[in-house]
Amino acid sequence: MAAPHQYTPLLAVGFVAAFLDAWNIGANDVSNVFATSVASGSLTMMQANILGSVMEFAGAVGAGRVADTIRSRIMDIHAFSTNPYALMLGNANALIASSLSLSLFTWLGLPASTTNTIVGGILGSGVATVGFHGIDWSFRTGISQMFVVWVGSPVASAAFGAMIFLLVKNGVMEKAKPVRWALAFLPFFYAFTGAMLSMLIVWKGAEAATTAINHWPAGQVTLLVLGVAIGCGLLSSLLILPYLYQLLIQEDWRLRWHHYFRGPFLLRRSQFPHKPETLELVPDYYKDHKNKDKFVNPGTQLRDLEANTSTTRNMELRTETQDEIDSRDLASYAKRRRERGSSGKRYQWRNIAAFLKRAVLHGIKLDVAHEQKNNASILCRDLEKKHAKATRFDNNAEHAFSYLQVLTAATAAFANGANDISNAVAPLTAIYLIWSTGQVQEKSTVPIWIICYTATAMVIGLWTYGYSMMRNLGNRVCLHSPCRGFSMELGNIMSVVVAARLDIPISTTQGIVGSTVGVALCDGWFKSVNWRLVLWMYFGWIVVLPVTTFVSYCLTASMLNAPNWGT
Repeated sequence: MAAPHQYTPLLAVGFVAAFLDAWNIGANDVSNVFATSVASGSLTMMQANILGSVMEFAGAVGAGRVADTIRSRIMDIHAFSTNPYALMLGNANALIASSLSLSLFTWLGLPASTTNTIVGGILGSGVATVGFHGIDWSFRTGISQMFVVWVGSPVASAAFGAMIFLLVKNGVMEKAKPVRWALAFLPFFYAFTGAMLSMLIVWKGAEAATTAINHWPAGQVTLLVLGVAIGCGLLSSLLILPYLYQLLIQEDWRLRWHHYFRGPFLLRRSQFPHKPETLELVPDYYKDHKNKDKFVNPGTQLRDLEANTSTTRNMELRTETQDEIDSRDLASYAKRRRERGSSGKRYQWRNIAAFLKRAVLHGIKLDVAHEQKNNASILCRDLEKKHAKATRFDNNAEHAFSYLQVLTAATAAFANGANDISNAVAPLTAIYLIWSTGQVQEKSTVPIWIICYTATAMVIGLWTYGYSMMRNLGNRVCLHSPCRGFSMELGNIMSVVVAARLDIPISTTQGIVGSTVGVALCDGWFKSVNWRLVLWMYFGWIVVLPVTTFVSYCLTASMLNAPNWGT
């Protein structure tokens, strides 16, 4: 039985709120995942956005089992059997409260957990509709288990990240020949990361897609995971390892990207000119990061930096005169004018197109790594001093780990899409199914078009506003480099895989911050971590839940008690 037409506007509100909620997931949660890769220098902003769009969308479409978990573990669904439209209203208000809270925290630059916000929204609407007695507070199956997991997930991610980094640090980076050791460990790390990705797909995606894999015994699943791991290890040995050997050991400076596909035949290249002295084979991953020997009087350096920043801003704000324009390269000036828009009325199509181009590509062109090193904020004072506590490893060995970090970033994005998209999908699915059937369904199949709808909003959020969150994390928490970023991301992935196996929803935002702190503690101990920023993020996680709960409760209670509701 379909819902009466009077509830159709509520369906429309739910779709709009779900889109905004998913947009914030992209701008907040997805950005947290790629802040590590961009801060380490392994990916540019453009590369991070492209990779994130593909993997987040794939993870969202390929896995979604937690959707029913979030909805059914908070409230007693059977309490709405006589009035399903109250549940429809509650889920719509939960999305509204969640999206508004996320918008505020994203604007403030706080990495708010989208899992916390939607749970707070559903909790508030649940109290307003069925009361406290209708909420499942038990630890075994209810919301109390989620609270414990939210406390434990950063700790677990920190432990996983620390273990991986200690292996990398002691087994590779501090060896006499770290580059050769990095190349030797490369296939193993590729195989392990591939195994993590396959386990995530099997444990989260199989049941969501109701495939035959969901009914496989443990032995068959183990063989599948081992097969994927061996395949990833072999592919890295055949394609990536020869390329890196020629680049880092033989210093073959004429290599190009298409030489990957030559595989082992690339090792035959033995006759090539000597590398020019001014040519850098790999980027400097510690550029502009001072070490202990070069660190002198951080207060003076901070004042100089602020003075230079102020001077630069004044120069940018200064009005351009005709003499200054004539003294510059005319081609460069013409290019800037094209980007800003042509002269004439603002509402002309060419000026509108130029404005839209600047709005969309502003974050892509932003130097996020440089923005992360800016310590003008009160939360980011003395960043250079904290970075100086960390060890500087061999730059060529770091470059080898940058290839690994691309894989871990892709896997982390898949895990994030599989885990966090349900925060917008679950309430929207409940709204749509109640509207279309007029009944409450405890277990239901999520329509694929709803997942695609919210996943698209998530990708748009990443492209349009993801840069804001990326510049507030990364190097502002601790020093980042490819080997550290690889350990952080893989530690977070491992915690997500464990949670998927236990069928419990976790916050990937809390996980990546926890693994970041865990890796930093293994490098420079307490003084290498920006604890002010970490505590500020934890404060945001604590505050966002009651704020969202209160907003959702007020919205739902006021609407339920409004005149003529349900008549």
